[in-house]
Amino acid sequence: MSPPSSPSPPPPEEKEKKEQTPDKQRDSLSPLHIEHHKSQWATAQDRSSSIVANSYRPSISQTAAERARRHLNAKLENPLADFSFNELRKMGRAYAGEHGLNDAQDVRALEIGACLARDPADLSHAKELGVTDAEYAVLSHELEHRWSQPRLLYLVIVICSACAAVQGMDETVVNGAQLFYAKEFGIGGQDPRSTWLVGLVNSAPYVCCAFIGCWLTTPFNHWFGRRGTIFLTCLFSALACFWQGFADSWWHMFISRFALGFGIGPKSATVPIYAAECTPPTIRGALVMQWQMWTAFGIMLGYVADLAFYGVADTPSVTGLNWRLMMGSAMVPAVVVCCFVYMCPESPRWYMSKGRHKEAYQAMCSLRFDKLQAARDQFYMAELLRAEENMKIGQSKIRELWSVPRNRRAMLASEIVMFMQQFCGINVPAYYSSSIFSTSGFSDKSALTASLGFGILNFLFALPAIHTIDTFGRRNLLLSTFPLMALTLLFTGFSFWIPASTPRIACIALGIYLFAMCYSPGEGPVPFTYSAEAYPLYVRTLGMSVATATTWACNAALSITWPSLLRVFGPQGAFGFYAAWNVVGWWLVLLFMPETKSKTLEELDQVFSVPTRIHASYGFRQIPYFVKRYVFRRKDVLPVDLLELDRERGVAMDLGVMHVI
Repeated sequence: MSPPSSPSPPPPEEKEKKEQTPDKQRDSLSPLHIEHHKSQWATAQDRSSSIVANSYRPSISQTAAERARRHLNAKLENPLADFSFNELRKMGRAYAGEHGLNDAQDVRALEIGACLARDPADLSHAKELGVTDAEYAVLSHELEHRWSQPRLLYLVIVICSACAAVQGMDETVVNGAQLFYAKEFGIGGQDPRSTWLVGLVNSAPYVCCAFIGCWLTTPFNHWFGRRGTIFLTCLFSALACFWQGFADSWWHMFISRFALGFGIGPKSATVPIYAAECTPPTIRGALVMQWQMWTAFGIMLGYVADLAFYGVADTPSVTGLNWRLMMGSAMVPAVVVCCFVYMCPESPRWYMSKGRHKEAYQAMCSLRFDKLQAARDQFYMAELLRAEENMKIGQSKIRELWSVPRNRRAMLASEIVMFMQQFCGINVPAYYSSSIFSTSGFSDKSALTASLGFGILNFLFALPAIHTIDTFGRRNLLLSTFPLMALTLLFTGFSFWIPASTPRIACIALGIYLFAMCYSPGEGPVPFTYSAEAYPLYVRTLGMSVATATTWACNAALSITWPSLLRVFGPQGAFGFYAAWNVVGWWLVLLFMPETKSKTLEELDQVFSVPTRIHASYGFRQIPYFVKRYVFRRKDVLPVDLLELDRERGVAMDLGVMHVI
């Protein structure tokens, strides 16, 4: 598969002034760690700091440590921005020599690739850099047709999507199976012991994820790499699913499902990282979004399996064959991933983190059409990795999550969306829809069919999120969908007061379906996307570990408590409980969650540097705007500007009319 031809590169522009500096006379240039580059980084950082201080009022009161963090985070946004082409050529040549890439074609590719890495979208200097017509055709085609990629990269995308489907299927096959194994294990009643044990068995994987599984991500990736971690976690998933099919008691089922958590936790954190490290930047964001979409697809497959095996009869030697096949069916996609994952190359960035740059280059070449693309992406990744390794602020990253105000606000917002992803109530229908439909008057088969409808809608309404999350923004999507989710949950709960008849069944199903339609474009994709971009790069991995642990812990809490909540308060009170949490979530997002849509790293630093009290005030001021703009449809109303509000606060502080917040 090769890209089409393209016209010759445009004539060269006037050369940069940097190209005329005495640096051009040097015959060689070491990588970033030599003193010349250190001084250039310091100069660039001081210049960036000056711009921020003059354009953004609150930065005047920043401590030296906070300014240093901003400088380093800006450095990570583009570590090559302040180097000339001549310097970058020499850096590329030095990189090739340092890591044994001595083939003449590889050296040339790294020299030119280092220059292109400064701004991959700018091909105006291509001819003067020595790019051939064929290479220019590849580079321009990449910009114009971002989804035209080598077949091996598509295999990586398919494997990552299959991993997400494994995750979704692992979560939902239990939905239908519990209709049968709960009775077989003597925990199918409505007494307190039975309801707590059903919840405990269902929650077992998520308890493991929260307290053990997700914390194994770092050591697994360190020891086994990205592919090895994916292989091991899918192997754990397959074996645990197989084991569940042979459970003969509730505690046996609990242990097998707890073991499933070792396959869910590290996989959920590793697969998006692997996809991001293998794919070019032009499609990276869309692939991160697709994790949630294909997880929803796996959830739907779980319901399909439940319905497919519902009618399987027992044999003389096996009782409960239908639910055993349901639980075991989730091993199939996991086995498929295990069979094909080693046909994909290892992550180039993982190789580089181990000092194996030559193998990283070979892997990158297999994921790109041309060596020039591979050299460009690898050189940029190497310099970014070097910059990250140099980010030692002087205190532990764990402490910095709490002690640095900018990080603390990012963590607050991230924890809110992760907490609300579970406490909006989505996993009530995801894990218990068959039981809910059965309670409302459905037969067991009809309950499984209705659950499949929920899974289909959950998947279909996740598809537009790839577009809407960047069009409407993360915060606006949540503010729009939380009230709707609250109303649909109330509608579902109140429908149980309708006398047992067809209208009651239809209303309950309608409420759950409408809830899925509201959840999928909002709280479905936003939490992981938001958490990944809210944190500064130097604490992002740790921040995501905390966020992931939060969502799994809340998932476990919901799974354990729902059967008892339903028994004590009835369906009206249980659904009303989560409807109330959606109202709470709306206020939390309004007051404490800044918008991150389409913002650079430096802009994110500015947004999260706004004091919490100011952002809460901004949220309150938005309410009249929302009413005038969206209720009364007035187009002349201007929205409140967060940074302008903070600048006013800075002026007020200088005049002595406000306390420092």
